[in-house]
Parts: sequence; C-alpha cells; structure tokens
Amino acid sequence: MQYFVTTKTPITQESDCIVVAIFADGELSPSATIINEQSQGYINKIIERGDMSGKAGQTLLLQDVAGITSPRVLLVGCGKKDKTNEKDFNSAITAMTKVLNESGATDATSCLAEIIVNERSTSWKVRQTAITAETALYKYSRTKSDVKPVKSPLEKLGFFAQDDSDALELASQTGLAIANGMNLARELGNLPGNICTPTYLAEQAIEIGNRFDTVTTTILEESDMQTLGMGSLLSVSRGSREPAKLITMNYQGAGDDRPVVLVGKGLTFDAGGISLKPSQGMDEMKYDMCGSASVFGTIIAIAELNLPINVVAVIPSSENMPDGDANKPGDVVTSMAGKTIEILNTDAEGRLILCDALTYSERFNPEIVIDIATLTGAIIVALGSQATGLMANNQDLADALLKAGNDSHDRTWQLPLWDDYQQQLDSNFADIANIGGKEAGSVTAACFLSRFTENFTWAHLDIAGTAWNSGKAKGATGRPVPLLVQFLLNHIENK
Repeated sequence: MQYFVTTKTPITQESDCIVVAIFADGELSPSATIINEQSQGYINKIIERGDMSGKAGQTLLLQDVAGITSPRVLLVGCGKKDKTNEKDFNSAITAMTKVLNESGATDATSCLAEIIVNERSTSWKVRQTAITAETALYKYSRTKSDVKPVKSPLEKLGFFAQDDSDALELASQTGLAIANGMNLARELGNLPGNICTPTYLAEQAIEIGNRFDTVTTTILEESDMQTLGMGSLLSVSRGSREPAKLITMNYQGAGDDRPVVLVGKGLTFDAGGISLKPSQGMDEMKYDMCGSASVFGTIIAIAELNLPINVVAVIPSSENMPDGDANKPGDVVTSMAGKTIEILNTDAEGRLILCDALTYSERFNPEIVIDIATLTGAIIVALGSQATGLMANNQDLADALLKAGNDSHDRTWQLPLWDDYQQQLDSNFADIANIGGKEAGSVTAACFLSRFTENFTWAHLDIAGTAWNSGKAKGATGRPVPLLVQFLLNHIENK
C-alpha cells in the first residue's frame, strides 16, 4: 500500500474516505469536530443515539455526510480522550484498516495522528499507523488453494497533518519498510517446515542479495562448517536429511565502519531430537526459525531505507530431528571455539547452533553482536507474550535495546546475567553442559551463550514468547523487527 501526507482539511479531502477519532463518553477529536459542525451536528446525533461509544477499536462507517467532499466518513473509537495509549491506538488502526479494506474505498485519509497518544510524536503515530495497517492487511495464503481476493482493496492511505510534511513522509516510509520486513518475517515463519527448509532460507537470502546492491550473500555448506570446526552446529543437523546452512548477508551502507552483527536462530523445525517434544503443539515448532526470520526482515527494511550503517546477518540453519545418527543425551561435541559441550538434553539445540555462529561472527570485527532466538519456554513463563527477554554482557548495549523497545513499542525486559548462574552449567565430562537444570532456564541459556561472547559486546534476545501467536490467531508476529530497526536507527543517530 502507498502512504502519503496531506495538509488539506477534512472537509475538503477528495479521498474515498475520511477517518476521524471519537473518544469515550462521546468526545470528538479536532477533525471530527470540524465534520460535525459542517454536517450540522450529525456526529453528535449518532453518539446520542448510542451508535458510537468511542471504545478503542469500535468503528462506524457513514455515507454521504452533508457538507463533506468525501463520500465516506469512518468514525473510529480511540478510548478516553488524552488517555489513549499505544494499545488503544494500535486497536484503532487495526479496526480502521480492516473496515477500509472491505468498504470499497481504494484510498483514504486518516486524521488519527492528531490525537494524543502517551506523548508520542506525530511522526511516531504516522510510522506506527503504517506498521499496524500492513499487519492488519497481512494474510497468509501460500499453501491455500482457494483464496478470494478483496474486490476493491485499499491502495493508498494518507495522513492529515498541518505541518512537518517532510518529517512525516519519512516516518511513513520508515513505517512501510519496517512493515515490509515484518511481513517477510511472518511469511517465512508461517511457511510449513517441508517448504521452509535450511536450503529454502539460503535461497531467500540469495534473492535478497540479488535484489539489493548493498547486500552480499554467502552460504556455507556442511563441508565448509566441518573445515571450520563447527562441531556443535553440525551435531544438531546430523539427525536430519536436510543439510544445514550457515547464511551470511552483509549489508554495506557505511564504508569501513565496524558492523553490527545480527545472529538469528534458524531451526526450521524442532522436534526435540532424541529428547522428543510432546506431540501437542509440535506443529508450532516450525516457528523455531523466527529469530532468523526477524533478521531477514531487518535486512530488507534497512536496505529499503538505505541506512548509513554496516550490518552483517549470520544465520545458522538446521532441523532438529530424531534419527539413528542424531545427538544422544550424554554425547560430547566440540564447538568452533574449541570448548567441549556435554549434551544433556537434545532439545536444547538452539544454543548449540548459536554458539558456533557467535564464534564465527568474530571474523567480522563487530562493534556489537546481537543474537535473536526462540530459545526457551522459560521466557514465556517469565514474561508471557508481551515482552522479549533481554540479557547482555554490556549494560550500555542493554540500555540501548531497552530504549529502542520503548521507542518502537516492541518492548524488551532485562534479566540478570550474573556469574552466580554459571555454575549450573558445570559438567563432569566436558567444559560445559548444554542445560543448567530447571531453575532460571532462560538465564542459564544466555549464560551458555555468554561463554562464546567474551571477545565482543553482545546481547541476547529470547523471543520465544513474542515471535508467534497460538490458538485461533495462530501465526508469526514479525517481532522483533521493529525493535531491531529502531535500535539501528538510534545507533546511527548517536554516532
């Protein structure tokens, strides 16, 4: 969808639909007030009849309102006036977009960016509108045989503003780029494991390299990884007929600057290996590659925006399956860093592929390394589906990620990474065990990874609770693409 900024007043807009906010208790936004006055109190009459309460996400589509150029006016509830929060705003945008897309209006102008949302700037509201609108329009259809297209889908969405049109145009394009990245992450995550294999991910990375001159893609095969000594990563793929891939996408936007390295866990299906997962819900283990999907999405977002920064994506990709040659509990493998690992649970495989990818990242002389992984069920118990878990070996980096999460409303919460937890990983038979017992599972997983990050500034994002939704609304969310892009934008600004 195309996005644009307009300074025309609501009553003179020539788009197919004008969208205005109604607050709880029947209070009107500035643009709604203008339309109400022009139509001789028509909106007030609707509210008095009880047809519109202003609850966040409520909508009412009006036709041919007197005195208004546009043939349609859409009233959207935004909660209490001056107390609209980010959740209310997102609910309003989602509802707005779905109604518009089915209304017959091919272009519309939204006046919702004029309302107060927790002191967020107009630019933030414009960017968030683009992100949320694209999320509302996304529908997975790749493996469906009967997909009925919308007859007259929404094609253009404008933002009414009185000034700062250049800043708002940039905000809308930034939002669209982030949304495009999220949609790619959703699509990769939602694809079934028999389509989205490590080879498929590698092919998508090659396509991105061909699409953008700023991106160079490299694929390492299992023989290459064997030469590099990636015994930990390769031990996970031994149980699968699908060959592992180590995917690198190098985005070059800032000359010789040291890069930010993003390491995304790419387990395209995780059956647990010999430590087999329960059958209930195992279908959702196709989402175990959502860390890699978010890195794919981030790369195309920053490439579309042509950001002046260097970013390297490193994606270790494999399946984790039970087989006669699969890892067994009690096996000992040797990582690329030379550390030996006792595998006490084959279902703690994400850290086994990530540790070699983290070691591999050193060759890029990184300024910062961030890994993103659906790593532990324990993080879901701790934080639910609201916040991504964050652990880091550098507090400045942790603070920067926390700020980026708040700025983007794709939030994180920091957990400790104290040395006190490291003893849980002690092994009688290797340098380190791959699990640390039932206590503090998310923390000990990060402690494991920290053993391979001693030579650089590093943070770990555990997205097991935020990467996808279960139940009736099952599907990948595209998170934490907004967080990662915001972090990179802030990093550029602070340089």
